[in-house]
Amino acid sequence: MNRFSSFLDTRSPAAPRVGLLLALGTAVVSGVAVFLNAQAVRAVGDPIVFTTLKNGVAAVVLLGLALAYAASRGTASTPSLPRGRMGWMGLVALGIVGGSVPFALFFTGLADASAPAAAVIHKTLFVWVALLAVVFLRERLGGLQIAALVVLLGAQLLIQPPNGVVLGGGELLIALATAFWAVETILARRLLASVGTAVAGAARMGIGLVLLVGWLAVTGRMDGIGTLGMTQWAWVLGTGLLLSAYVATWYAALKRAPASAVTAVLTIGAPITGVLHVLANGQMPQPGVALGYLVTAGAAGAIGLLAVRGKGPRSSAAHA
Repeated sequence: MNRFSSFLDTRSPAAPRVGLLLALGTAVVSGVAVFLNAQAVRAVGDPIVFTTLKNGVAAVVLLGLALAYAASRGTASTPSLPRGRMGWMGLVALGIVGGSVPFALFFTGLADASAPAAAVIHKTLFVWVALLAVVFLRERLGGLQIAALVVLLGAQLLIQPPNGVVLGGGELLIALATAFWAVETILARRLLASVGTAVAGAARMGIGLVLLVGWLAVTGRMDGIGTLGMTQWAWVLGTGLLLSAYVATWYAALKRAPASAVTAVLTIGAPITGVLHVLANGQMPQPGVALGYLVTAGAAGAIGLLAVRGKGPRSSAAHA
C-alpha cells in the first residue's frame, strides 16, 4: 500500500522518477501507435475522418476514467476538477491548442508538404518545449542537459535526414501544428498542478473532438463516416485506445516530471517504431538511421537519468 501510494503521490520525492517511467511508457505506446496509424490511415482513407473518429474513441475512454476518478474523490489526495474560471478556461484552451487545431493543421499541411520535411519539422518538438519551459516554467537547463538535447537533435536528423526539405505552405502548417503542441505541453504542465490527469485528458480530446467534427462538417467530409466498414472501424477502435493510453500516461508524466525531460524521453518512440518496421518487413534500416536510433535511446535515457539524479531541469511550477 505504501509503495502504491508513493507511486500515486505527485508530491513525493520519487515523483520525477515515476514521471519519467510513465514517459517511457508513453514512448512505447507512441512507437506502436505510429507504426499502426500508418496502416490505419491507408485502411480508412481520409486522414481527417480517421483522426476525428480515433480522437472520439480516446475522448470517450478518458471521459470514463475522469468520471470514475470523480466518483472516488472522497479518498483521493489530489484535486480533480479545476477551480475557478481560469481553470475551466485552461481546459478549453487545452482542447483548442492540443486536441483540435494542430491536428487539422498537421494533416492539411501533410497533403502538400514533402514527407521528409514533415518528419524533420515535427521531430523538433522537444527543442521548442525545452525553450518554452525555460521561459514559462522557469526550468533550469544545465550544461549536461543542453549537450544531451543537442545530441538528441542530431540523432533525429540521422533518422530523418533533411535531404530534399523545402519550405512551402504545407511545411508552414506543419510548423504551426508543432508550435501548438509545444504550447500545449507547457499549458498542460501548469494546469496539471491543480487538475486531475483524466479530467485534463478528457477535456483535451473531448473539446478537440467537437472542433474536429465541426471541421468535417465545414469541409463536407461527414459522409465519409457512414461509408466505413467493420475492418475500418476496428482500426479506428484500436488506434483510439492507443491514443487514450498515450494521453493518459503523457499527462501523468507531465504532472510529475519537468516538461523538457518528459518530451525528450518521448523521442524513444522512434526507435520502437523502427524495430516494429524491421520485424514486419524484414528490412534493416540504413546504417545512419540505425545509428540515429541508438543515439536517440542513449541521449533520451541520459536526459531522464540526469533529471532523476537532480542534475537535469528543475521547474518552479507548482507540483500537483
